[in-house]
Amino acid sequence: MFNAPVLDKSPDFSAAVRAVDDSFLPDGDVTTAVDYSTLNYKDALAITNRSPVVRSWPMVAGIDGTGTVTESASPAWRVGDVVVLNGFGVGETHKGCLAGKARLKGEWLIRRPPAFSAKQAMAIGTAGYTAMLCVLALERHGLKPGDGEVLVTGATGGVGSVAIALLAKLGHRWSRPPARRPRPTTCASGRHVGHRPRGALRAGQAAAEGTLGRRGRRGRQPHAGERLCANPLRRRDRRLRAGAGPDFPATVAPFILRGIALLGVDSVMAPLALREQARARLARDLDPALLETITTEVPLAQAVDAAHQLMAGRVRGRIVVATQS
Repeated sequence: MFNAPVLDKSPDFSAAVRAVDDSFLPDGDVTTAVDYSTLNYKDALAITNRSPVVRSWPMVAGIDGTGTVTESASPAWRVGDVVVLNGFGVGETHKGCLAGKARLKGEWLIRRPPAFSAKQAMAIGTAGYTAMLCVLALERHGLKPGDGEVLVTGATGGVGSVAIALLAKLGHRWSRPPARRPRPTTCASGRHVGHRPRGALRAGQAAAEGTLGRRGRRGRQPHAGERLCANPLRRRDRRLRAGAGPDFPATVAPFILRGIALLGVDSVMAPLALREQARARLARDLDPALLETITTEVPLAQAVDAAHQLMAGRVRGRIVVATQS
């Protein structure tokens, strides 16, 4: 027996941590004892039933997980191997890793880098791995330290928190306010929280300026974000790389007239070679000690409550779930 927050819809939605046995596990050729998982925004959407994330019932959330292989029919994995899982529809169509056990497909797994403990690997999770994919995409498009400032929106969230740490290590900067020491990134956050990252702006501080507004200083690099990202695009110069969420209130005019590139990353179904590259770069460029400053650990019994807290905007950084607790 092991514990899992089971999501059910028969007929009314429910989400509760309860004991289940191995017959509850889905098909797969690798069974793992999960040490840690992560509570991502997508997991919180599923647990709170705020969005149709789940497409198969009953379900266990948890798009991230790390643990030790206990059974394997995959030639790639042996009992005792330490693995990491991110994405591949887990927690949506395949029961996920917010549980004491998970049964997965061997081709979804990568080895956990020795540079990170199990908790640190989940502090990174899909959010940190996505942040690294974004940095890699920007680098492939020519971004180098010294090119200008990097704007990270959603700075209090999981992706933004890790992106800031990565960009700082890589030598990127920002230069406002001039009376203070230069900092690596320009941060923007739409959340009203007790305290924001140094230099963060609330979304309301960036007013819409029409299709094309006044240009800012040359070289500012919008990096990633959601609604707020449209405003910098309206007023920046050429040679920009930009990221955006699904609700992106802008036209194609800045992209055409200022030569701006919109870069996308697919963290869910990314090929293993790219995943391995991202993990290797995280091991090189992310200080594990910094993860402690953006991570909150909760036991599995509190995962449902933590999901509601996340959806209410009361969470900063990463929530790591100790699945054996």
